[in-house]
Amino acid sequence: MSTWFDSHCHVQEEYLGGGERGEGERDLSVVLAHAAAAGVDRLVCIGTGVTTSAQAVTVARASRRDGAAPTAWAAIGLHPHDASTGVEGVAGLLTDELAAHDGVVVAVGECGLDYYYEHSPRAEQRAAFAAQIALAHAHNLALVIHARNAWDDLFDILAAEGVPERTVLHCFTGGPDEVDRCLRAGMFVSFSGIITFKNAVEVREAAVRCPLDRLLVETDSPFLAPVPHRGRPNEPALLPLVGATVAEVKGLAVESIAVSSAAAAAAAFAIAT
Repeated sequence: MSTWFDSHCHVQEEYLGGGERGEGERDLSVVLAHAAAAGVDRLVCIGTGVTTSAQAVTVARASRRDGAAPTAWAAIGLHPHDASTGVEGVAGLLTDELAAHDGVVVAVGECGLDYYYEHSPRAEQRAAFAAQIALAHAHNLALVIHARNAWDDLFDILAAEGVPERTVLHCFTGGPDEVDRCLRAGMFVSFSGIITFKNAVEVREAAVRCPLDRLLVETDSPFLAPVPHRGRPNEPALLPLVGATVAEVKGLAVESIAVSSAAAAAAAFAIAT
């Protein structure tokens, strides 16, 4: 069986427990057992605020205590939806968790710009994004970016603040032009279940253009379940369906995408293989 690396998922309590961001109550141990059975042996659990970031760290540390696949790492960040709350909380949490020196925190994020929903004013989104870029630089961590309908401002801020050496554009929703901009900036590009959607022609074209050493796969679970599970809660166990579509559009074996995307994720998050 191929082994996979889910580079971006939300399997912490807030998302599995049917809370404000969740999609129905589920048990973490069951979700992780499904993932292991599907060949997903590594994942990064992504924070979107102070509470979910702390929970992501808990998931990562528990995976080491339990000693069972998948092994998890954590990202600490503030989603653009909540940018108006300020980055002070996640910045403090990041400092505290890094003090443990246990290697479970590997990234700042997800952070960025979302001009589709605009749950926070654009100016506050831009300020929070810039502040989190600075955190990634200061702590030599990967940066995980959320971008929707905001490409020009996204690249303007990255140009002003400097693109961290290891930067991931997660859940890529653009086309060939946007993926070229990401690659020129030195980013890794992560493809989600969206690539399986019938109308995602440009996303598939972008995947064709993306070199394997820069291409990651993710579920963004519990969101964006791939076809044929679209519309239902997603989970890391469905990652091979994302990888299979990437393999199909690139004309490669599924196994090769499992290997290359896992290697790219390990490089993006500076995880030893």
